[in-house]
Amino acid sequence: MPALYIMIPAALLIVAIAIYVFFWAVDSGQYDDLDSPAHSILFDDQDPQHTAAVEEARLHHPESDPDTDSKAPPHA
Repeated sequence: MPALYIMIPAALLIVAIAIYVFFWAVDSGQYDDLDSPAHSILFDDQDPQHTAAVEEARLHHPESDPDTDSKAPPHA
């Protein structure tokens, strides 16, 4: 019986903390857009700063190097 005097307030404290964290997450926008992250994995990123693929293409095909070409390469 004396354990209940500690366990009930501890359980209420844990529930209060969980409710506070839930409302903090809702207020900070954690649940605003649930669909975009699931769909974004299906599409490639178009990052112009990513140069690893460009360098690999230059190694395999040096004649198509855009630095030596007179015309600009097409953009994706």
